[in-house]
Amino acid sequence: MSGSPPSGSWRSRRPTTALLAPELAAGITRVKGVASKGVRVGNWLSIQQAQKLMNTPDVSTKKGLRDRAMLATLLGCGLRRSEVAALTLKHTQQRDNRWCIVDLVGKHGRVRTIPMPTWVKVAIDAWTAAAGIVEGHVLRPVDRGGQVRGERLSEVVWQLLQQYAAAAGVPGIAPHDLRRTCAKLCRAAGGELEQIQMLLGHASVQTTERYLGTKQDLVHAPNDGIRLS
Repeated sequence: MSGSPPSGSWRSRRPTTALLAPELAAGITRVKGVASKGVRVGNWLSIQQAQKLMNTPDVSTKKGLRDRAMLATLLGCGLRRSEVAALTLKHTQQRDNRWCIVDLVGKHGRVRTIPMPTWVKVAIDAWTAAAGIVEGHVLRPVDRGGQVRGERLSEVVWQLLQQYAAAAGVPGIAPHDLRRTCAKLCRAAGGELEQIQMLLGHASVQTTERYLGTKQDLVHAPNDGIRLS
């Protein structure tokens, strides 16, 4: 059960390694923090905080590789926690010469296809290769001895996230905050609102706007740039 994230902001932390595509990171770094306009409906991480969180799992262990793949999918693809738990290798296919999560059934039975950033695919491949997973669910339980047990990870994504969030200096964040972060960073990198809506599987663009924490700017309206006579 998802907990309610605390209000307020966190201090940005310096990244240790580059995790995102250079063009995406370049666009995001031009944005000063993650301050938002409009109604606050949750928390967002800055690019530095997201990178810190991604670097927290111990990738010398199978559990660490699995959890890094989980965090990458949440941050890079904006999946809900139930969608991450239900993700299978059959979902990961190539479309238009790029890797995607295809035909994912989300909230209210809506089906969508989600483009997968290269760094997310790399994280998933590192985990599945180490775990010897070639079919079925992507995320699996790992016992204390480092052995993969069971066919799928139950919906314990929230609990797994808490330990890494605390270690990264952003305690109390929920999986949905990473979904909001994905939307926010996409927008900061120049993503179109309608494309972000499709990525997240929202029925209404107004829901996407709330995720972004933005409101309509009537002073600097985008259509002021249209010059017709």
